[in-house]
Amino acid sequence: MNSEPDKHPKAGDLLISEPFLQDENFIRSVVLLCEHNEEGSFGFILNKPSILHLGELVENLSFLENEVFVGGPVEQNTLHFIYFEENPLPGSVAIGKNLWWGGDFDLLIEKLKLHQILPDKVIFFIGYSGWGPQQLDEELEAKTWIVCRQEVDESTLQNTPEELWKVLLKNMGGEFKVIANYPLDPRLN
Repeated sequence: MNSEPDKHPKAGDLLISEPFLQDENFIRSVVLLCEHNEEGSFGFILNKPSILHLGELVENLSFLENEVFVGGPVEQNTLHFIYFEENPLPGSVAIGKNLWWGGDFDLLIEKLKLHQILPDKVIFFIGYSGWGPQQLDEELEAKTWIVCRQEVDESTLQNTPEELWKVLLKNMGGEFKVIANYPLDPRLN
C-alpha cells in the first residue's frame, strides 16, 4: 500500500483529520485534495453525506438517485463533482489515475443520460473545503491533518462514510493503526 505520512501534500492526496479535531465541519473527515499551491488549497470531504439527492438539486438529473456529499463548509450553494473515467471531459483536472475533478457539466449530463458514464463513477458535492495561502501548511504543522498518499480509486470509496476514516488510518499501519481506534470523545471511555 502506498500510503505514507508527509508534510507536503499535493493534488490527489488525502487529508485525514486528527482524531480529536473539534471543528464540526471536519470531525473524522477525509478530504480529497484537488489543488495545493502558494495561492491556497482546495478539496472535497469524501465521507460526509448530505441529506440531498442529485435529482433534488439539478432538474436535468432527476433520473439519478446519486447521494450528494457535503464537500466542505465553503460556498454550499455550489455543486461540484469528481469522477472515475479513462477519457476525461473537456475542462477536467487530473487528480489521480483516471480520477478527474470538474469539467463540462452539460456533457457530463449527456453522457450520464446515454450511459456513457455510469452514475456510480461520479461523486457530487455541495460546497468545498478551502484554505487560503499557507493556511493548510500551518494546519499541517499544528498536526490537524494527516497526509495519506494512498491512491484514490473506486475501491477506496466503497467503504461506508462512517468507516472510511478508520480504514485509511488502519491501512497506513504503525501509529496510525492505533489512532484509528481512538474514541470520538476520550472522556467517555
